[in-house]
Amino acid sequence: MRPRRTVLSVPGHVEKMHHKAARSQADVVMLDLEDSVPLNEKENARKLAVRSLLSIDWQGKSVTTRINGLETPFGYRDLLSVAEEAGRQLDAIVIPKVDHSGDVHFADRLLSGIELNKRFANRIGIEAIIESAVGLERISEIAGAGRRLKALVFGVADFSASIGARLVSISGHGEKEEALYPGHRWHFTLSRIVMAAKAHGLMAIDAPYGNFRDPDGLRRSAVMACALGCDGKWAIHPDQIDTINEVFSPSAEDIERARKVLAAYDEAEAQGRGVASVDGRMIDAATMRLAKILYEQARHLNLVK
Repeated sequence: MRPRRTVLSVPGHVEKMHHKAARSQADVVMLDLEDSVPLNEKENARKLAVRSLLSIDWQGKSVTTRINGLETPFGYRDLLSVAEEAGRQLDAIVIPKVDHSGDVHFADRLLSGIELNKRFANRIGIEAIIESAVGLERISEIAGAGRRLKALVFGVADFSASIGARLVSISGHGEKEEALYPGHRWHFTLSRIVMAAKAHGLMAIDAPYGNFRDPDGLRRSAVMACALGCDGKWAIHPDQIDTINEVFSPSAEDIERARKVLAAYDEAEAQGRGVASVDGRMIDAATMRLAKILYEQARHLNLVK
């Protein structure tokens, strides 16, 4: 699957931002029809998203569209219009507030019909945002809901509201957490999402960091998410892209360490040994798998040949 280090969210009704996003270094651009769009702009946002999908040179980026919730009067129309009119350019439909596997099954069946009718060569994926206690409780069922599913995404603000957690910042998106809780307040939640995603071969994407003028806070948030096994993080401002890309990319030191591990393990296998050592440290098959994943990620990002 293509890298999803940085997913840049842009409002669907602000067309100039679509062009700017296409020129950015984000791996994925997400045209948002949901929270960033006021009610009186919903239909216009949908039309502009379709136009942008069809007319902009996305320079090899993956492009997704977040529809409105399927429980709203806008969601089904978003799904139909965007997929039918611009599905050939669409990597995935992002479904917010997924509380039940039925949301994924519904979108899956509808997309299948659209693809058959339109004779699309590509298969449109689905990303599910986990934003409530109900969604987290049913996450294994949701993660296994279909082959179209590409990623699970953490929606921190709505999740906080669903469990009655305190609002400690203006945005509600990951700021000032350390002032309230001695540790990572969303450690269990994010780990649970990562576990379900990886058990079903999906990517896990962290929520955005709300204060785009706080690069140190963004870096701390991204490093923690990466350490827990997330593959990337949403961005709400172009200034956040470089930091997120850096955190979720293997460093030169990481790549060299992985190369040493793989070389040592290959040598040990050739000699009939199940373990090897590098710089005085034992490595085994589990270490080798970690190194292989990192090295393959570096290859996908053209950091190694």
